[in-house]
Amino acid sequence: MKLSRLNRVTHRDIGYLIAGLTLIYALSGIALNHKSDWNPNYIVEIKEVPGDIVITRANITEDLVLQLVELAGESDSYKTWYLPAGNKLSVFLDGGTLHYNLVTQSGYVEKASKRPIFYQFNFLHYNPGKWWKWFSDIYCVALITVTVTGLFIVKGRNGITRRGAILTAIGIILPLLFLFLY
Repeated sequence: MKLSRLNRVTHRDIGYLIAGLTLIYALSGIALNHKSDWNPNYIVEIKEVPGDIVITRANITEDLVLQLVELAGESDSYKTWYLPAGNKLSVFLDGGTLHYNLVTQSGYVEKASKRPIFYQFNFLHYNPGKWWKWFSDIYCVALITVTVTGLFIVKGRNGITRRGAILTAIGIILPLLFLFLY
């Protein structure tokens, strides 16, 4: 088999092999790049709680807390409550917390649930364990192989000796410029 054919076959087969994982890493990478714009792992829901019950540090009881939980529509998810420092009441619920201000007599329920697909993709992106670290390293070697073999697929003026060389150099220079400027 000629070297150029071996190069194309290697590029094609490894490219197909890593296509799915590349998509997972790319989607996860975009999500993680925008962590300041949204939470890529969890959907956080906040629901206001009406202040129809007067609760103070002096009169608080389990029954009053249960009434508040019922007002919030969370009777089935109640776990326990406590009074941290200050004028705050925290009521723990399945998958969330009811925060209640004893001064303003207002509160809200905050619940978090795993964001479908992105939670799992991001879990993989964070390298969750030793076995995944080695799988990730193999994937990186496959990316390097696809990149290097791809450089030599096209011949002539659009290949690595002309146009390809210019574009490859730009691809190296851009991140370096970013590093030096920031």
